[in-house]
Amino acid sequence: MGRREFLKIFNAAERKFGKDPTRLAGEGWPEPWQLVITTIMSAQSRDETTIPVAEGLFRKFPTLEQLAQADSEEILAALKSLNYNKTKARHILATAKILNERKGEIPNTIDGMLQLPGVGRKTANLVVCEIHNADGICVDTHVHRISNVLGLVKTKTPHQTEKALQKIAPKRYWSRINRLFVLWGKKVPGRERKKLMAALK
Repeated sequence: MGRREFLKIFNAAERKFGKDPTRLAGEGWPEPWQLVITTIMSAQSRDETTIPVAEGLFRKFPTLEQLAQADSEEILAALKSLNYNKTKARHILATAKILNERKGEIPNTIDGMLQLPGVGRKTANLVVCEIHNADGICVDTHVHRISNVLGLVKTKTPHQTEKALQKIAPKRYWSRINRLFVLWGKKVPGRERKKLMAALK
């Protein structure tokens, strides 16, 4: 499938979910560093679980400096309800230290973001889009699954999906793909094209 089919599907998803008030984990944070930390936390965890855990962490450590100076066990305790909490706690502390040394400056490129502990391409794309208004397609399991089920791409990995979508999606839509497809994916699990399309009506 090409650009025309993508636009047809994207526009239908925009009409259905464009005004949905649901908050995702990578949205609504007052400080850029909080967005970075939360997206690290959100890997393999539901937004509904991640957001309150992140809020609790930031109440305990309201500044980047305080988080960077935190004890690793305190961070782990705050993350106890998340999947892979030990690894995430370690990455969060390491990334907080790096960002604090940089006076809170967030890398403005994908490659720069990927140098931070715990940051993969999904997080990197989300951050550069949200913080720096750069072009990027954030591909998580929902985007990867839906894009393949609908035949927009034929890929085996999220990175391949990211690259394939870049070829058929106009850049002005890139930053919106993740939110729309995530909301769509939350409503329709599984791999049935008919059910996915029916959810847009």
